[in-house]
Amino acid sequence: MAGAVVIGAGPGLGAAVARRFAREDMPVALVARSPRVLDLADSLNGEGLKALPLQADSTDESALRAALDAAVAAYGVPDVLVYNAAIIRQDRPGELDTAQHQQAWTVNVVGALRSAAHIAPEMARQGHGTILLTGGMPRPDARYTSLSLGKAGIRTLTQLLDEEYGPVGVHVATVTVDCHMVAGTDSDPALVAEHYWTLHRQPRGQWQSEIVHVGSTQV
Repeated sequence: MAGAVVIGAGPGLGAAVARRFAREDMPVALVARSPRVLDLADSLNGEGLKALPLQADSTDESALRAALDAAVAAYGVPDVLVYNAAIIRQDRPGELDTAQHQQAWTVNVVGALRSAAHIAPEMARQGHGTILLTGGMPRPDARYTSLSLGKAGIRTLTQLLDEEYGPVGVHVATVTVDCHMVAGTDSDPALVAEHYWTLHRQPRGQWQSEIVHVGSTQV
């Protein structure tokens, strides 16, 4: 099988998604802005899995493109692209200034668009591929204004990418996380990661555009 690229491969869900795909003998390129991505790669490689750490900030278009190109150079055009990067914080309407909203929007939405636009044309030329975006906030919440706006953008972006690339064989979908993720509960990141694998394995005639994970640890 060709590899997977996980952008936003930090602790928690990003690591769980990376491990889920790696367990299927898929080499995984891990993209994160923190140098801790090296530790995650070491952990996966130590388990006998195959992982390549790549450090890039999703707000830096040149660095993000370079990381994606490095992933393709190492493993070929990926079968799966996962965008999991996000700025998750509490902020009410009017609390953030313009620059802070722009930063949040760039990480939460524009980075996903840039990543998909860079990889999807190659997937389309091959006639197959999966792009999975981490969603959330199915109901807007004034306590999480910038995140609510960003996840609404992710939902719309999923539809736009599906319109553009779905007809040529690229499955675009979102996993919407409607809970706080807590290890050892029904909101365990490993349980949420199963939805990414499920979406990737769906036959074309049975594609879903969204799976919502509702846990007991509510936002």
